[in-house]
Amino acid sequence: MAKRMILMLVVMIAVLGGVFGWWAYKGFKMGKAMAAMRPPPVTVSATHASEDVWQPSLHAVGSLAAVHGVTLANELAGVVDSIAFESGASVEKGALLVHLNTANEEAQLRSLEASVDLAKQTLDRAKQLRGANVNAQSDLDSAASQYDQAVANADNLRATIAKKMITAPFAGRVGIRLVDLGQFLAVGTPIVSLQSLDPIYVNFTLPQQDVKAITAGQKVAITVDAYAGETFAGVINAFDVKLNDATRSVQVQATLANADGRLRPGMFTTVDVLLPRQEKVITLPQTAIIYNPYGNAVYVIEQGKDKDGQPQLVVRQQFVTLGTTRGDQVSVIDGVKVGDHIVTAGQLKLRNGAAVAVDNRVPVSNSPAPTPPNT
Repeated sequence: MAKRMILMLVVMIAVLGGVFGWWAYKGFKMGKAMAAMRPPPVTVSATHASEDVWQPSLHAVGSLAAVHGVTLANELAGVVDSIAFESGASVEKGALLVHLNTANEEAQLRSLEASVDLAKQTLDRAKQLRGANVNAQSDLDSAASQYDQAVANADNLRATIAKKMITAPFAGRVGIRLVDLGQFLAVGTPIVSLQSLDPIYVNFTLPQQDVKAITAGQKVAITVDAYAGETFAGVINAFDVKLNDATRSVQVQATLANADGRLRPGMFTTVDVLLPRQEKVITLPQTAIIYNPYGNAVYVIEQGKDKDGQPQLVVRQQFVTLGTTRGDQVSVIDGVKVGDHIVTAGQLKLRNGAAVAVDNRVPVSNSPAPTPPNT
């Protein structure tokens, strides 16, 4: 009985040993096979760091304003007798826009003009009589005074009539009219907006540290959301002599040609004040930059070797110091040399030393003046 038990125990140990041995052998082979396997290279897009010549600029935001711009209103009360303009039309200086009813004033003027004629005749007779030494000098003086007073009364009424003819004080474009025929206008009722559009001003501010870099006549480049991808050129014509006490910034004004009238007062703009010097910079697409709280970085592609000694491309993370941006591009002050092969897309899948394969079939935007799609 004991021998049988011993025999069964030996057999069980042999069976279990064989099973465990088989699993150990299988695990060993699988580990060896997996160790021999290498992960495929990560597919990325890449470009070479290039050198470009940039003209430094000061960036600001501003708004457009008319050189001359007013909302016309009546100085005297009256009823609208005629409207001589169409909304949105261009008008010349002195052009009649609105005429208020002046029937009463014109009737009074005829009476005053008759008084002027009578006073003139009286003055002429007084002069003749005085020449013949028939009347006194005081009679002549009285006649002259009455004549001057009659002329002044007539001129005053003519001025009143003229004030009821609202004219354009300068050439420009009118907006939408705000009055109708037959409407009674109280003093100061808005009639229409008149704006002089060519040239046009752009007003913006710069911080105090930039004051030393701006001068009258300096060129500026203006962009407006309404005309995406288009740049308008102008020049600085003036800047304030005093800085704002609250913001420590200076108000600057530039003038732009606007012959076609596309730029309108009130438009929001971005302004680049072009500095006179030019400088060489190393540029990369902004997509190449990995922005981190602890420092910005890029992945540099270098020639390396795999475990078998075969050549392959690998990446190395490199911290960089960035300068200004322009469109899709960013300037790199330090960390990258001209010609370095830089990853521009696919960085999220990378780590230091990872193998990569470059595929640039999908281009990365790298324009200093990109045009938004569907515009």
